[in-house]
Amino acid sequence: MSDAARRRLAHAQHALLCALVADAPPPHGFDPQRLRAQQQALLGKRADVVAKIAPELPEILGADFRPLFLAHARGRPMNDGYRQDALDFAEALLQADGMLTDPGRRERLAAWTAGRRARAAGPTPFPAPFSARLASAWHTLRSRVTRKASVL
Repeated sequence: MSDAARRRLAHAQHALLCALVADAPPPHGFDPQRLRAQQQALLGKRADVVAKIAPELPEILGADFRPLFLAHARGRPMNDGYRQDALDFAEALLQADGMLTDPGRRERLAAWTAGRRARAAGPTPFPAPFSARLASAWHTLRSRVTRKASVL
């Protein structure tokens, strides 16, 4: 395959992908209705996976989860996986004016988002005093074992 043919193919694939996940216009030669149907199926699958990996979101949002997620996801390609997609969705809902009118839902969603953000930051190391005590205990135990072995 020539370089020009590869570039044309890459351009066509990029246009198709953008039409499917980024709400771009359909590329030449593709049926717009079929692309819309496939786009809806992909968005639905994305909503289903987010609901499975973050079941708290459908619990908090109830029947509004799916329509709110589909509205959010349309035109926003997923970048960093489904967990980040769920977090981005929740943060967008909290930032949007008038999306969550129920203060209880807003509060629960804010708490969930804060917890997920903290988990995404990674585990916190042991506090210094505990790790210092652990190292000290290890050295003490090791020296006792060494002394007993030398006595025998």
